[in-house]
Amino acid sequence: MELIKIVILALIVNNVVLAQFLGICPFLGVSNKVGTSVGMGAAVIFVMTLANLVTYLIQNFILVPLHIEFMQTITFIFIIAFLVQVVEIILKKSAPSLYQALGIYLPLITTNCAVLGIAILAVQKNYNLISSVVYAASIAAGFTLALILMAGIREQLELNGYPKGMKGFPLSLITAGLLSLAFMGFAGLVK
Repeated sequence: MELIKIVILALIVNNVVLAQFLGICPFLGVSNKVGTSVGMGAAVIFVMTLANLVTYLIQNFILVPLHIEFMQTITFIFIIAFLVQVVEIILKKSAPSLYQALGIYLPLITTNCAVLGIAILAVQKNYNLISSVVYAASIAAGFTLALILMAGIREQLELNGYPKGMKGFPLSLITAGLLSLAFMGFAGLVK
């Protein structure tokens, strides 16, 4: 039951983009087309889950026993950057078509503050390994959901038209704000 609660909270109620405001740059920058949003979302799900797994192990089996928890942030940054590079190399060698589809999104994940933020939040919440991985995968799925919703709305707005003064960032920010308000309606769903 606890894992279901973590999934619902991470996916909908405390959505990483719409409630916690982490990962706004890729959210606004990549959400022009649904296809690119799906690619970015898949890459984020994979990297965020893997990064959270590795950072949990490093935190609990290296940093805490050596009493160097103060190195957490810089260590996590290096781990995330390393994992993104390893995933990029593996995909390039083993699955060139997947690498071509995700290649542009993988370097963007290195600078996505949501990946680092969720790794730190999972440690702060004292989750065990299973809960931490479920939390990261759910947060990443919530990021993907918000990204795809935003892309769908933006594509629909392009088809329907809008005032010229609203083109670009103004319309994106208003749309993101309305999406955030819509997700706030789920706030009482789980406590």
